Amino acid sequence: MVLYDVVVKDAEGVDVSLSEYKGKVLLIVNTATGCGFTPQYQGLQALYEKYNAEGLEILDFPCNQFAGQAPGTEEEIIDFCQSRYGVTFKTFKKIEVNGKGESELYTYLKSQKKGGFLGSRVKWNFTKFLVDRNGNVVDRFGSTVTPEQIEEKIKELL
Repeated sequence: MVLYDVVVKDAEGVDVSLSEYKGKVLLIVNTATGCGFTPQYQGLQALYEKYNAEGLEILDFPCNQFAGQAPGTEEEIIDFCQSRYGVTFKTFKKIEVNGKGESELYTYLKSQKKGGFLGSRVKWNFTKFLVDRNGNVVDRFGSTVTPEQIEEKIKELL
């Protein structure tokens, strides 16, 4: 299995094959609207605006697994992100990133890049996976690493 074999659902419930992103640099993030890290949406949007034309795509996967910090429907989440942070990158259907119900995407991402003392488990909201233009997961960043702190790594891949 490779990243491009994975199919996810967008916020409207439509299947999206990640093969649509071949040749792009991807930053895949599990997000939440009621989290202390939620202001990172601003930094994510800034990266998207700065580098989208060069091939960066940010894939936003809301996740309510951590303290119920992503309540609401996909429509409410998108509205919040657009009105509060001006988000224009793609938001997908809410998913689980750990456990029995975890998304196939996160099973794959975590198999490619482990995460510290928790092994492969995602510790919290706003964990970021950086994927190169060939679909290789090249890095994983915890919640406390801001989008601004990974800008140089993104530039290297572009």
